[in-house]
Amino acid sequence: MVRLLRSLGKTFAAYALLAGSISFLAGAGFVNPYWVQIFMLACIVAISAQGLNIIYGYTGLFSLGHAAFYGIGAYTAAYLMKTYGGQSQAAFLAALLAGGGASAAVAYLIGLPTLRLTSDYLGIATLGFGIIMKVVFDNADSFLPELGGARGMTGIAKMTTIPWVIFFLLVSLLVVRNTIHSSYGRAILSVREDEIAAETMGIDTFQYKMVGFVTGCAFAGVAGGLYAHLYAFLHPSNFDFFKSIDILIIIVLGGLGNMSGTLVASFGWIFLLEGLRVFLPPGYVELRWVLIPVLLIVTMLLRPQGIFGAHEFPFLRGKVQDDA
Repeated sequence: MVRLLRSLGKTFAAYALLAGSISFLAGAGFVNPYWVQIFMLACIVAISAQGLNIIYGYTGLFSLGHAAFYGIGAYTAAYLMKTYGGQSQAAFLAALLAGGGASAAVAYLIGLPTLRLTSDYLGIATLGFGIIMKVVFDNADSFLPELGGARGMTGIAKMTTIPWVIFFLLVSLLVVRNTIHSSYGRAILSVREDEIAAETMGIDTFQYKMVGFVTGCAFAGVAGGLYAHLYAFLHPSNFDFFKSIDILIIIVLGGLGNMSGTLVASFGWIFLLEGLRVFLPPGYVELRWVLIPVLLIVTMLLRPQGIFGAHEFPFLRGKVQDDA
């Protein structure tokens, strides 16, 4: 009990220091508000990426529909806040959790038939679901006019702040760390390594696939809710197939099944995109889509195991950490 309280105390102190210092720098004008917003976007992307890391990196489920669950969470949270929430912080928290819950519930229903597929077949199935949801978002105004459909959803309150994004980022890291270094996590990893061997040892592989898939999609839903209330506008194009590829690139660059790498790659990816947008000469901004693929190719050739490989930051390690 004492050990748990100490751990919680350290976590709260780290949260207060990080959120307080960044909020102070932003409020005092030491940091450009544009870069503060990009920092919050990077935190949101990192939360979503940790979700896909659970699904693909740890459970070994090749999913290409992550942006669909991101969008479900975004539209759910935005609709609830726009209709019932007003400016209440408590309502905002409830809306974010509802967005994560909606994504988890849909993931469970989708997972029942699709998680019996393997490898590329599962990827194609989740890709198909992502395309279906993009069509649903485009035509959502036909059954809920508040969602805006292809015109986009407006009138969303700007509720996302630095303390909120850092709080949920820390929660996502703690959940992933504690899950992976538990008996559930070992079972999930065994499914990734060798599904047949895991079944031989009596592990219900379908059950653990479902746990990994639903948990990862719930993270995406919460991240989507934060995204909706950061920019106060949603458009179906924000949740198309290419957004799923962005998150997939992040976890591959960071190292599959690596929390530290995913965290660093999320921030690096977002700041690289925006940095090139800002610093490239006018008329050459689209050149970033040439430079970034070259960077990806070079990284995969020189570091195929990802940026961090098997190494983790000390606070993300379990009791026993492989030194590989």
